[in-house]
Amino acid sequence: MGDLLSQLADSDRRVLERLSQRGQAWIVGGWVRDRLQGLNPTEMDIATNLHPDIVSQLFDKTIPVGAAFGTILVLDEGSGKSWEVTTLRCDGSYGDGRRPDDVEFGDDIIEDLARRDFTINAMALDPVSGEIIDEFGGLDDLNTTIIRAVGNSHDRIREDGLRIMRAFRFLDSGELGTRFLDEDLQVAITENLHMLSKVSSERKWAELSRILQGINNKEVIRLMQSFGVLNQVIPKTNFARIERFSGSPLVNLAILCSKDNRSGIDLSNHLKQTLRLSNEEASTIRFLHDLEISDLSYDISSLRRFNAALSDSMKKEVMEYFGDMGAEFIKASSNVQPHSAGNKPLIDGEKLMQVTGLEAGIRLGRLKGWLHRRQIEENLSEVDEVISMLGTIDWETEDPGSWSALAWP
Repeated sequence: MGDLLSQLADSDRRVLERLSQRGQAWIVGGWVRDRLQGLNPTEMDIATNLHPDIVSQLFDKTIPVGAAFGTILVLDEGSGKSWEVTTLRCDGSYGDGRRPDDVEFGDDIIEDLARRDFTINAMALDPVSGEIIDEFGGLDDLNTTIIRAVGNSHDRIREDGLRIMRAFRFLDSGELGTRFLDEDLQVAITENLHMLSKVSSERKWAELSRILQGINNKEVIRLMQSFGVLNQVIPKTNFARIERFSGSPLVNLAILCSKDNRSGIDLSNHLKQTLRLSNEEASTIRFLHDLEISDLSYDISSLRRFNAALSDSMKKEVMEYFGDMGAEFIKASSNVQPHSAGNKPLIDGEKLMQVTGLEAGIRLGRLKGWLHRRQIEENLSEVDEVISMLGTIDWETEDPGSWSALAWP
């Protein structure tokens, strides 16, 4: 037990000692679980019998991230660390299947731990005595790699449908491999899949994102599919058979949905509505879903457009989306010499109006974009070279809708 105390940072000790001077405090949840497995968690949650207003008074900088539920974020500018300090609770009923109807502060750590989801998350460490409080067999379940609900599995799932997804997230124990679902918990999940409909889209995407970035994400996602969880989280979607994932949860979502027959814009709108993706996230899904293997063309004009049109982050997403083939394409594109005149257009709208006599409008704008594309594809470095491209098209009468601007693919 003393080994866990020896792993406390000085900043952790200061926070715990200050709380202990006025009341009692315990380290709870993930820090205890991960330390017992020899892992190095970066976050620490603390439970205390002190009320939120007292906690706020004890520290120079705090944020009431969930004061109504008893949670105060304590900040330490010196170390850059933060701690969620939550007053002991004894929750009431869960009428909406998402959150307790009322929260009553308590003073019993065992009662507080009893309301938690899984036994491996229901352990606490007393920072004064070094005692591990393990009323529900979390250590045994940790050692036997079992995910088991605290108390009645059905009750726990019906209290908060998100616990279904959390159960699958905790199947992933990183480098240590995967855990197993307790049989009672399996039954409770199967019989209460409808509880996921009560969970907000934002919470589901936050949890799915964490699952998708796990080390054992392929195995966990396959299990979610076999239990019908994935179809509840993202309904009416054709999922790919997963052979590989990347290091990006958003790219992994695109890979997971890569066999869906929707267009990029339709799929991105579907996922945006289903998971409340941000506009930027939806844009990435749309871009990746419309790509084909054939777009990884090694033609020099394609490679030049790729280098000029995409940001570094988009290039990385392309690489991760296509795996080894994407990595080879990125390598080829990096061997292409930078454009002589840079990536910005050599001819602006005013110059183009002088040369062509066109007025501002769609034709001028499309022509400017087309010239920029040719500048990049041909690696043109002089204004006159770009202007000479006007001789290759009928820019006065041709339909400007056929003029492609700089883009990839």
